[in-house]
Amino acid sequence: MTLSVAVEHEQGAFRLDARFECGEGVTALFGQSGAGKSTIVNAIAGLLRPRKGRIALNGEALFDAERGIHVPARKRRFGYVFQEGRLFPHLTVRQNLLYARLFGARIAAGEFNHIVELLGLGDLLERRPAQLSGGEKQRVAIGRALLAQPRLLLLDEPLASLDGHRRNEIMQYIELMRDEVKIPIVYVSHSVEEVVRLAATVVVVASGKVAATGEVEEIMGRPDLRTAAGLFEGGTVIEARVAGQDMQYELATLAFDGGALTVTNLDALIGEPVRVRIRARDVSIALEAPRGISIQNVLRGRISGIAAARGGVVDVTIAVGAVELRSRITQRAAEQLALAPGLEVYALIKAVSLDRHGAVAR
Repeated sequence: MTLSVAVEHEQGAFRLDARFECGEGVTALFGQSGAGKSTIVNAIAGLLRPRKGRIALNGEALFDAERGIHVPARKRRFGYVFQEGRLFPHLTVRQNLLYARLFGARIAAGEFNHIVELLGLGDLLERRPAQLSGGEKQRVAIGRALLAQPRLLLLDEPLASLDGHRRNEIMQYIELMRDEVKIPIVYVSHSVEEVVRLAATVVVVASGKVAATGEVEEIMGRPDLRTAAGLFEGGTVIEARVAGQDMQYELATLAFDGGALTVTNLDALIGEPVRVRIRARDVSIALEAPRGISIQNVLRGRISGIAAARGGVVDVTIAVGAVELRSRITQRAAEQLALAPGLEVYALIKAVSLDRHGAVAR
């Protein structure tokens, strides 16, 4: 599946000029509020007709301004889940789920039961939306979208209105859906945690334009995107695998191409793939292997780059095996240590900085 987007649009003083392509898996449209993410997803859905450009799925034009093509939203066969769920209040959960039949979807009993089981909706089928929590409403909305048999699923900040517990609950269901249903997903978010946990590809949107596109490991580690993405913090995303569990101390050992990491509070099985995000500010640097310290992660590497100082702060890149680890330290510390490319150093990372928010099962 290839989704191609190249559109221009104006709404008052806001101007959108977005161009990107994405494929299978979860593609995150990431950026701060007002950047244009929802405008892009509405154009993909067919709810908004851009002034210029083209949108195509697998080469099929859904919108082409020059050729006068604009396929109506109902004919695009895309599922759309909004922030609020938007369920019909007078219908039961079962009736909301089966609403997809009005759009021509033939829902087999086995498929209905599979979606109900996948999203844990069995005990909710006879309830009405007023009797559901925010997280339950979103699960129903996702189920309704899936039962419409979409070619593409659009999720526009589906966790924005939920508290931390409900947000984590829905992320688990989205992960199951991503891995089992395998429908391509465009996921709108301004949350670093959500993007690192769920997405394979990231499209960074800033001020109506695409600032960068690429794999999560590359994009979420680029310090130059800090301004474009608002509260985005530079760091490194590592693909690892659970190598061991210390049940006594609730610690896990993660193996990656460069060594091993000790993390806390990780709910994953041995052998399971894990994605870890290490914030640059959580990485300290030493010239010698330290002794008698509480820090559990000491990684030997070599400095591969030093960015220009900004506001008394320096971003240092350390090659640890095949991983480029980033550290953010003061300019004074960098000069005191006489840091330079090629210098062998030790990266120090506290295990508690890699808790369940920094390391997530894939």
